[in-house]
Parts: sequence; C-alpha cells; structure tokens
Amino acid sequence: MDKIKDTSLNITDKELAAIRFFKAPRNLVWEMWTNAEHITHWWGPNGFSTTTYKMELKPGGVWRFVMHGPDGRDYQNKIIYIDVVEPELLVYKHSGAEDTEDIHFHVTVNFDEDGSETKVTMKMVFDTAEELERVSREFGAIEGLKQTLTRLGEYLLQQ
Repeated sequence: MDKIKDTSLNITDKELAAIRFFKAPRNLVWEMWTNAEHITHWWGPNGFSTTTYKMELKPGGVWRFVMHGPDGRDYQNKIIYIDVVEPELLVYKHSGAEDTEDIHFHVTVNFDEDGSETKVTMKMVFDTAEELERVSREFGAIEGLKQTLTRLGEYLLQQ
C-alpha cells in the first residue's frame, strides 16, 4: 500500500494550508523533515534540488539553504525557527537569504499520529492576501507545496 494520500489544500485570505497523511511513523516523518541529509532528497517542487549550508533545529536557530531550480536559477532561503517541539511541531519565519528577497511568511507544521499514519498539517501565513497571490503567481507556491509533499511521500517509500 502507498505511503501517501493526496494533499488536501485550503486557501483562505492570506493563508495556505496543506494536510497530507503518510503511512509512516511520526518519528520517521519528523526525521525526514528535520535532517539536512534527508531534506536534500525531497525538499522543493519537481525538478528542484536543495543544498543546506546551516541547520540549527532549535528556537532562534537558522536554516540556510539554496533551492536549485531546473532552469538553473538559485533561490536563497533563510528560515528562523521560533518553536521546535520534537516530534510534534515546527514554527518558523521564512525569508530570503539575507532578508533581501521579498518573500516573507510564517509557517506552522504539525506532525500528528493518526493510527498507523502521520498527519502533517502545514500552514503558511502571509502578511496580506495580495502577498499570497503574488507568491503563488510568481513562484508557484501552491503547486510547489503539493509537489514538495508528494516528493516527501516518495522519499518515505525508500526508507
């Protein structure tokens, strides 16, 4: 049986939320999401690869990474962790590498046990509805989120 189900999306005003169930233990899903050695294999939309330069998984810690697009463009990213509760919760602020990219939003990721599955709920909150619309239009945020979660599911199949 497959380890993933379709992603359920909810878009309201300035929030983009996704729910996906994985047929894998919560600790394993958490490990795939919080270990740079695993993230490189699945983070980002189809055709992207990710290089992590720094990952401090703690409140106030920073994750710096580059998403390499299939068109050859590099997308610098910086995440500052606000809350980390292993293996249940990640809360962070996302921005460009040096806060120079004009993409800023807060993310909450919940990892919940649901019988033999893990329910991952990821909520991205933007400053305005217009900002969510712009990021979706310019960077494909909605489709990218679905593809990223699908890639995680495919990677979990290999574990």
